[in-house]
Amino acid sequence: MSSSTAKPEQEAREQIDAQLGNAGWILQNRDRMNLYAARGVAVREFPLKSGHGFADYMLFVDGKCVGVLEAKPAGHTLSGVEIQSAKYAAGMPQNLNPPISPLPFLYQSNGVETHFTNLLDLDPRSRRVFAIHQPETLADWISADTLDHWVKTGGFYSAADNTRPSTFRARLRAMPPVEKASLYPNQLRAVINLEHSLKQDKPRALIQMATGSGKTIMAVTSAYRLIKFGGARRVLFLVDRSNLAEQAEKEFQNYRTPDDNRRFTELYKV
Repeated sequence: MSSSTAKPEQEAREQIDAQLGNAGWILQNRDRMNLYAARGVAVREFPLKSGHGFADYMLFVDGKCVGVLEAKPAGHTLSGVEIQSAKYAAGMPQNLNPPISPLPFLYQSNGVETHFTNLLDLDPRSRRVFAIHQPETLADWISADTLDHWVKTGGFYSAADNTRPSTFRARLRAMPPVEKASLYPNQLRAVINLEHSLKQDKPRALIQMATGSGKTIMAVTSAYRLIKFGGARRVLFLVDRSNLAEQAEKEFQNYRTPDDNRRFTELYKV
């Protein structure tokens, strides 16, 4: 490899090392590997099965292999790298005995841009992320309830998958029908249409409602359902003026859930 091509590769590795460290991962080389040195250990140049080469970074959580990161030179486009990472994930040596096979968490990075694929999703696809996830986050995803158990816990019938941990995207597809409760028809239609869009894996949606038509109550209803039935950990409600923030906070405080009539703030922190 010429020095002109090695330099961008080295630049990317330095950036990736720093990003992994900032996310709480311990960096190690294969010849001095200690998988229990920290909760999250990233091993450089990890050898795979014969014919699969090496993984640039193999990711271990609690001593178990859960993911792989494919590094590319700085400035290299990440389009099409997902298939290569999947091939690496399938080349896992048998003696490692990962908790889920093939490896569920696939990353691709050039040091500036990072793409992530979660193979636990029903329809996995690569998406850009701001940073590599923390080891604790991947541990939570690995230990999540199956979709079947998740739905039944909510008191609903399920014939969903009972073999793998469920993901937020998978749970979105299994959410129960929206209860009318005290919603006006336009609010009800907005919540239903929003969830329909999310179930189709569309990451963005625009809801257009007139002033005074109950946008905040619709948003609070959606937030409640995403947390309770989708398992969302946090929801950002963003406004551009402090008086709107105060108004929204009051709406959250006064909102009563349609299933047990408790206030939103009795269940979740706002």
